[in-house]
Formats: sequence, structure tokens, C-alpha cells
Amino acid sequence: MNRNKQFGENVEGYAIPVLNNREIRATAGIMFLLAFISLILILSNGNFVPVKYVLSVFVVEFFIRLFINPKYAPLLIIGRIIVSNQNPEFVGAEQKKFAWFIGFTISVIMFFLLVIMNAFSPITGFACLICLILMFSESAFGICIGCKMYGFIKKDKAQYCPGEVCDIKQKYEIQKVSKKQWAVVFALLLFITLLYIFFQEIFILKPHRLFNM
Repeated sequence: MNRNKQFGENVEGYAIPVLNNREIRATAGIMFLLAFISLILILSNGNFVPVKYVLSVFVVEFFIRLFINPKYAPLLIIGRIIVSNQNPEFVGAEQKKFAWFIGFTISVIMFFLLVIMNAFSPITGFACLICLILMFSESAFGICIGCKMYGFIKKDKAQYCPGEVCDIKQKYEIQKVSKKQWAVVFALLLFITLLYIFFQEIFILKPHRLFNM
């Protein structure tokens, strides 16, 4: 097989081409940060210029990953540099390809609407929200939502999933959530509710400058 055309890398001990999930998560974090900053600039002062640059980069990034080779995708290369001293966590390349196709589709739609047509609508807002959720889930929790969709759509079972979630196994005791821990979570929700009830009128007051300069 031509290695330049193969999707993923051959690693000894793995039956199928794989990718390093650590650099993928790092890259998802970078992309989330770029998208989140762009969203803040839009919401704060209506500045759509940064998001147009970000979308252009996203379209190029996903195009290279899907149609050329993931190892030449610039943001993935940056992610690889960042986590180069960490032990790799290999995941199946095929389900990542499926997930990235979803990201590519969303990026192309937003690029067409915001950059080509220079227009925004609830469609762009919803697409942006979906994009942020996908990237945050990947970077923060290591949960690839697109990879999970791959398992439902494809007949062949996904292999080498992040965190070995594809393999049915018994949870360790340290992974289980006790009744006391659930109670702590509900106590936090109750605390937030009480804050809203008793302190909302105080919290909505606009802060004043600490130093008058």
C-alpha cells in the first residue's frame, strides 16, 4: 500500500492504521480556543473578521486531513509538537476520518455562508454551537462524538477507540460513582440555585473600576 495515500499510520501491534489521539485532542483544544475567541469577538462587538480567518484555516485543515494525509495537516503538526513528550494513545484511523468529515462539512457550510455570502443567520449560529460542542468534547473529555456515530452507522465495529470505550469491560472501583458523590453533585446544583434566588440582584450589578486611571 502507498503510505502517502494510506489514511493513518501503521504501528506494530495494531491490526489497522491508527492515529495518535493525544495530538488529536491537543489540536481539538487549539481549534476550540480559536473558535471560542472568534465567537466572543462577534458577541462583544460584532467583529466577524477573525471568524472568517478561522473558518478558512479549518476548511484547509480538514481538507488536508481527509484528502491528502493527516500527517501533513498543519494544526495536527502543531498538536504533535505540543504533546511530543507524552506517550502516544493510538486510536483507529477510520472512525476519526468519519468524525473529521463531519467537521469538514460543518466548516464548509459556515465558510460558504459567512465568507462567500458574507451573511449570518440562525444556521451559522447553530453550526458554530455544534462545532464548539464537538471540539470541547474531544479536547476536554477525550470523547469523540463523531467516532461514536461511526459505531452506530457502520456495520463493522470500531477498533481502538479513545479510552478503550469500544471494548466491554468491568469498571474499576475508582471509576464508579457512589451515592455520596451523587449527593455532592446535586448539592452543587442546589447551591447554584440558591445563589440565583438570593444573589441574582447583586450579581447583575455592573462592576466598577477598582483603580480610577
